[in-house]
Amino acid sequence: MARAVGDLVADSGADLDEELVLPPSWNVAPTDDVAVVLERAVPTSGSEAGTRREIHVARWGLVPPWATDLSVGSRAFNARSETVTEKPTFRSAVKARRCAVPVDGYYEWLKPDTGAPRSAKKRPFYVHSADGSPTYFAGLYEWWKDESVPEGDPGRWLLSCTILTGPSPDAADLESARWDGVNQVGLDTLEQLGGLHDRLPLPLDRDTLDAWLDPVKLPSAEAAEALVAQVREQAYRTASAWTLDEVGTAVGNVRNNGPELIEPLESLL
Repeated sequence: MARAVGDLVADSGADLDEELVLPPSWNVAPTDDVAVVLERAVPTSGSEAGTRREIHVARWGLVPPWATDLSVGSRAFNARSETVTEKPTFRSAVKARRCAVPVDGYYEWLKPDTGAPRSAKKRPFYVHSADGSPTYFAGLYEWWKDESVPEGDPGRWLLSCTILTGPSPDAADLESARWDGVNQVGLDTLEQLGGLHDRLPLPLDRDTLDAWLDPVKLPSAEAAEALVAQVREQAYRTASAWTLDEVGTAVGNVRNNGPELIEPLESLL
């Protein structure tokens, strides 16, 4: 994410007690550091606990508390929403440790059409909100203790996260979106997303963001599944406000990192 932390604080309504160090990046890869927004229960002057929304830096790739090393995280940067309440890596976090992962946009690669010449190559697209506002993906977080690091050392605890995904929209979903009031521009965007990839990171609108971040522990897998379903139900409507720009293939090399990576291809030629 290349957005300034102060802008993210203002947009998300989060508090920031200390200076958060997260260098701007236009080419984030799994195991990189990313910003996460989460809420914690905090004591108040009354009889009930309040909540506090915070921004933290987390490693992208969830490492569950029972993991013996960090390698689990390299395979857990995404969580399928259809099975997130069942998988051992995610089922505890989805009930109690939910977060949002703010992004300026993300890259997806379009595979050549079936029957295309063997010389045809994948083409990268930058997917982002049409108005330039940040997108908040539904995520989960965990704290992992590194037993090899001494007690009291800040490096003993690692915060990590994952992003929930769901199926990309198909023809039936487009028809549902039409009935839901999505305009033609939004429908065209959803059709493009459906053709781009079969999976979609799940975005949150503002109401669903508030519900997802609620730190109250859910009592059962069924309650967690109901909340995940709420996220899926609004995802296409929220994604309809995105736009897709084809960009240059330099993004395929993680050593490349600069604002030129998100420039639309036609402006580079």
